[in-house]
Amino acid sequence: MGHPTIYPTGATVYLPEKAWSGYTIFQAANVGALLIDMSGKEVHLWKGLRGFPNKILPGGYVVGSTKERDPKYGFQDEADLVQVDWNGNIVWKFNRLEYIEDPGYEPEWMARAHHDYQREGNPVGYYAPGQEPQTSSGRTLVLAHRNVTKPEISDKLLLDDVILEVDWEGNILWQWAVSDHFEELGFDEAAKNVLFRDPNGRHFGGGTGGDWMHINSASWVGPNKFYDAGDERFHPDNIIWDARESNIIAITDRQTGKIVWQLGPDYSKPEVKHLGWIIGQHHAHIIPQGLPGEGNLLVFDNGGWGGYGLPNPASPYGIKNAVRDHSRILEINPVTFEIEWQYTPTEAGFMAPLDSYRFYSPYISSAQRLPNGNTLITEGADGRIFEVTREHELVWEYISPYKNKINANMVYRAYRVPYEWVPQLEKPAEEAIIPLDVADYRVPGAAARGASSVVEVVGTGEYGEGAFCVATTEEKPSTADSGEES
Repeated sequence: MGHPTIYPTGATVYLPEKAWSGYTIFQAANVGALLIDMSGKEVHLWKGLRGFPNKILPGGYVVGSTKERDPKYGFQDEADLVQVDWNGNIVWKFNRLEYIEDPGYEPEWMARAHHDYQREGNPVGYYAPGQEPQTSSGRTLVLAHRNVTKPEISDKLLLDDVILEVDWEGNILWQWAVSDHFEELGFDEAAKNVLFRDPNGRHFGGGTGGDWMHINSASWVGPNKFYDAGDERFHPDNIIWDARESNIIAITDRQTGKIVWQLGPDYSKPEVKHLGWIIGQHHAHIIPQGLPGEGNLLVFDNGGWGGYGLPNPASPYGIKNAVRDHSRILEINPVTFEIEWQYTPTEAGFMAPLDSYRFYSPYISSAQRLPNGNTLITEGADGRIFEVTREHELVWEYISPYKNKINANMVYRAYRVPYEWVPQLEKPAEEAIIPLDVADYRVPGAAARGASSVVEVVGTGEYGEGAFCVATTEEKPSTADSGEES
């Protein structure tokens, strides 16, 4: 939504009686993995530890990466995935996916990890009662990259997404590549034509290739009511993932490798048309058992641009052909495809579509379901992390003060964990932060609101709602206008 020149940072709202309180971890731009309490106090920093994303494990452990591959030769490739303790000591590391020999660098093994990972014991990487991630053993699910050539997809080099399971010693136990399942993805002929010509060309590998899917989340489905009722598609060991460039959310059967459930890329189908188009989405996952909404799909539907298909005014060549200038959080029953809960610009209190852009992050971002039914939302493009109730009330808000080298305070993804997961710290005092009345908020030296001199103009009428240049979503055509009989 953008900021004015001057705006508050840090914690700006906190209602302890309504929020689910704990510590929040996120990657502070160009600083490291930062842990804050509900007041926004920075209680611990793992300086320099990269986070794509960072996640907290019980005992005050944090997961991240030590360095990024030179972007001249790789695209969003993290060299490794590491778990460090409270004091920054590396206690686990995975890097043995590919032996990399980039010009000007010493050859080394790299993980080429990106966007997501999970540790056995918890399917999604955030707190769920009775499902604690392991800290000294267990499998780790890792989302990674490989460069491939697939003539049936494109004659260009492709940046492919692969999902791995590795053991504690770093051995690869299972792997799955999305390019091996091209015909299962449901692209129509128009989309295939566009993909072949331009598979979302990006610079990597010393040249240009196609970041054709851009999978940005991968997690285990986890225990759930649908599998318990006999629906094998939702086996707890299956993998749910989403791809922002193709507008696809899908579940892969871990045993067969087949895609057994899917949403997108075509949202005109009768069974999903009511959802509207999900575009450029992030962090699609199944809400874990033990949390309100368990079993449902939760996704940050970014909007922005994504997809392949027929050209249109927003996409003259058919790439990124679906466009929407606002974001949504959707909680969807994965069997009926009905929306169980949502947070859109309307729920945020904005006039749609006129002011819908005020809830808008066209890239990164996430949503976490909390034990009290609230949802922690990362509106990543503007570095805003906030918590809302089931009734859409804002009960906590934090604006990151940290900016990267391109003047953006972006936050990729944030996670909230209970105080008990960080035994190194005393539970902090929980003191309310009452929202400011922005109409009266002034910086030093600025005049207060209110005219020094007032006159009343005779004959003026009262201010009403009036009409806007653009129709709002609440406006409905009259029966006469719609051509229907009265």
